[in-house]
Amino acid sequence: MNRAPRPARSLSRRRLLGTALAAASGGVLTGCSSSGTSGASGPSRGTVRFLGPETPATFAPVIHGFERAHPGVRVAYTAVPPAQLNDVLQLRLSAKDSAIDVYCVDQPRIPALSARGFLTNLTPVSRRARAAVTEEQYEISSWNGTLRSLPVWTSTQYLFYNADLLRKVGVDVPSADPAERWTWEKTLDVGRRAMKRAGCDYALVLEQTDAYYGLQPLVEGLGGGSGITGRDMLTPAVTTDGWQRAMRWYGKLFADGLSPRGITSFQLSSLFTAGRVPFFVGGPWNLGSFAALKNLTWGTAPQPYFEGGRPVTPTDSWSWGINPYSSRQNLGLRFMEYATLTTPGSLATVAASPLIPSHRTAFEQYAAGLEKKATRSTEGVAAIMRYELEHTAVSRPRSIGYTQFETVLASAFSDIRNGSPVEARLAKASDELVRTWERLR
Repeated sequence: MNRAPRPARSLSRRRLLGTALAAASGGVLTGCSSSGTSGASGPSRGTVRFLGPETPATFAPVIHGFERAHPGVRVAYTAVPPAQLNDVLQLRLSAKDSAIDVYCVDQPRIPALSARGFLTNLTPVSRRARAAVTEEQYEISSWNGTLRSLPVWTSTQYLFYNADLLRKVGVDVPSADPAERWTWEKTLDVGRRAMKRAGCDYALVLEQTDAYYGLQPLVEGLGGGSGITGRDMLTPAVTTDGWQRAMRWYGKLFADGLSPRGITSFQLSSLFTAGRVPFFVGGPWNLGSFAALKNLTWGTAPQPYFEGGRPVTPTDSWSWGINPYSSRQNLGLRFMEYATLTTPGSLATVAASPLIPSHRTAFEQYAAGLEKKATRSTEGVAAIMRYELEHTAVSRPRSIGYTQFETVLASAFSDIRNGSPVEARLAKASDELVRTWERLR
């Protein structure tokens, strides 16, 4: 098997494994201390209005735990479809809507939300946050040196494989050892064989189709960079050799029929569970649903890398922030502190969905639980997660223009997937970003 080169260790990610596995706009919260279970003072009764993209069932355990610990406080959660959340937040926060107290923040959008004054300064709890969460997660939840949100989850991706299909074509399943990580070239070669010999419809499915989160590792793995550069992080760099090579590979997946066109990301996992594709690249949120299927023999391996490139995996997830127009900021902070700065609260956020907590001690217990409860299918999941978060994880770029960047690139990715010439389409995206970001300078 191919042996993946081991990248140089990141000091902050070593700390993640060593201990974690285990002036801008917005007002400063007052009456908060840097120690204790909850540092927020103020009213001890009332309702926290909470807005986010997850199903109510996902947050039910943490809401229940918080309400038990704070008998006079209730949490009213409103779910917004993920694709609509950012538009809803922009509309309501621009109108200074006070009916939101706490809301979920996609971490690369923290700079833009902070610059617009939509996230409250959380300096009063910054010392506790630094002690409780990983270094990367603290930094990604801050802007210009000021803590603006509290991180809830981080993330990674796996190569899920159908063991029965691989046996049919006479191929050993991929190793869970990152040192024996498969290349994309080998993965597609085996996937083609599964199409020819096992009757599969496709060779490979990428869950995050047309999403920067899922495609960034392809580009970064070929040395293409994040796509944003410059001192102010408002200069596009999406026409580099690495970008072009990665996007040619991406477009060819669909042009050659190795991946499906016309199927949304939310439907792609069903191709894998139905035995129509041998490989599926997706996040840990799939573990629970896959484990519930009795007729699927599957396993996990590290996400592949390009031959001659380096292994790169996506990371980061959601933080929670406080609406500066809320009249119940202290109640909202109590809820956020419980969910992100206490071990029971952090574990409660992942009780209903197998996501990865940012809290250091909760992360340690979460990983240990995965190892203890491992089945044949999930054996190695925790070890892969640890390795990727320490060695290969690359955060999305931090820029006040990230929202526009992601939107422009999603359109470009879609066009490339549907046959647009790579070089011309990336040049068009670069021009669009130059024009769009001029308004932000």
